[in-house]
Amino acid sequence: MRYGDGGGLNQAARVRREQVRRRAADLFAQGVGPVEVAKRLEVSEKSAYVWRRAWQAGGVQALASKGASGPDPKLSDAQLAKLKARLEQGPAAAGYDEDQRWTLARVAALIGLMFKVRVSVTTTWEAMRRIGFSPQLPTQRAIERDEQAIARWRRYQWPAVKDSRAG
Repeated sequence: MRYGDGGGLNQAARVRREQVRRRAADLFAQGVGPVEVAKRLEVSEKSAYVWRRAWQAGGVQALASKGASGPDPKLSDAQLAKLKARLEQGPAAAGYDEDQRWTLARVAALIGLMFKVRVSVTTTWEAMRRIGFSPQLPTQRAIERDEQAIARWRRYQWPAVKDSRAG
């Protein structure tokens, strides 16, 4: 993948991009010009010129990744670990007895209660993604579900119902 073909959105992509900039610094140190660096590394000439100026001003450290763009996350890693533990206890443990599903609105309310931080639904979704949750429709099962009774019904009653034809 070329440097300019997107990416840079996660830690692995930032590391890859930093490696490209470090290779550029090595080539600059060998006396290779920005146009040739751009060709060899398959990046734009503009990037190569910008990198050379930064390298001349601050060395290889000037080409280091500055981390993720945008504001810092509202929740720290420690807070996310606490949130994950609380979410794994289930919605009933948080007082949602009527419906056993986590919604983003419920998780946002839980974050507000736990950490005294008000977050949007988008920020909540991002936090859920960071701790490994994905948007899914859960299988809705009653808490009172009796697996043995269901298995008996499927084994003995369902064949008779399946074979009968109404009218």
